[in-house]
Amino acid sequence: MGAYILRRLLLVIPTLLGIMIINFALVQFVPGGPIEQIIAEMQGQGDVFGGFSGGAGDAADTLGPANDYAGSRGLPPEFIAELEREFGFDKPPLERFLNMLWNYVRLDFGESYFRSISVIDLVLEKLPVSVSLGLWSTLIAYLVSIPLGIRKAVRDGSSFDTWTSGLIIVAYAIPGFLFAILLLVLFAGGSYWQIFPLRGLTSDNFDQLSWAGKVADYFWHIALPIIASTISAFATLTLLTKNSFLDEIKKHYVMTARAKGLSEGRVLYGHIFRNAMLIVIAGFPAVFIGIFFTGSLIIETIFSLDGLGRLSFEAAVARDYPVIFGTLFIFGLMSLVVGILSDLMYVFVDPRIDFEKREG
Repeated sequence: MGAYILRRLLLVIPTLLGIMIINFALVQFVPGGPIEQIIAEMQGQGDVFGGFSGGAGDAADTLGPANDYAGSRGLPPEFIAELEREFGFDKPPLERFLNMLWNYVRLDFGESYFRSISVIDLVLEKLPVSVSLGLWSTLIAYLVSIPLGIRKAVRDGSSFDTWTSGLIIVAYAIPGFLFAILLLVLFAGGSYWQIFPLRGLTSDNFDQLSWAGKVADYFWHIALPIIASTISAFATLTLLTKNSFLDEIKKHYVMTARAKGLSEGRVLYGHIFRNAMLIVIAGFPAVFIGIFFTGSLIIETIFSLDGLGRLSFEAAVARDYPVIFGTLFIFGLMSLVVGILSDLMYVFVDPRIDFEKREG
């Protein structure tokens, strides 16, 4: 197992390098950049995209003359050149890319162009919101889907199985943003009831609340975003659990256990459960990362939560390259490591699995 883990860890390096190369190369062809953003704001246009003209060059690719920037007419070339040096765009793209990688190896992710704060501090500042959504959504999805999937497997083909399948498929088909808006309209003072707060992760007086009051306030604010981000996760986990149990129920060891006179509950939870839940439990890290990343931007925007989703979007709009590439590197590395953790979870749940023999 140690050799397998070592091979997987070594594969992380070229994979992450490929991700960074592709995205850095794509940025060279995307119009706009931090210098265009500054020029647009100085000229009162308010947004970098207001200064674009047809055929404008990319601000990240600064090999051309300084006055080639769209909207830079009237500004001294010396001023534009000074901006290039300040942002490091006076160097060729390859040199900038290699410098960036060398800094990342030393865990130096730079500082945001427009927020005067390091990328690491910025990520740590936004992390609690995204972790809250990802962690609680994953836990709730498992706590609901596993018992429901077991029940559906035991009562396979019954009316209960039929109408619950229809219900979770409908829930899976509803877009998360549409369901989030529906929750706001119904329960956050949109048109009906004012039960939950409209925005934020905590109340303004959170620091003055007692310990129990802080816990209640936190869950009061996070309830609707969690429901909106979890609704589509029930279908996959429930059907996966059901199918896993159905596969195990038909095996010979189950019939042998029943022939020995064991109760149905003992057979189900003493023999079937461990084998059937292997794929469900082992996939927990991947499910968490999936919920952590997917849909976070929309959910955070609708509920006015300042998390990593909004951070990535705002950085992309403003062309804040240190934030864009820093978060890309961090989350890309996280995703690759989680893939290895998922394999380790399989071995932890069922020691009979040996990935080295399978590869051989």
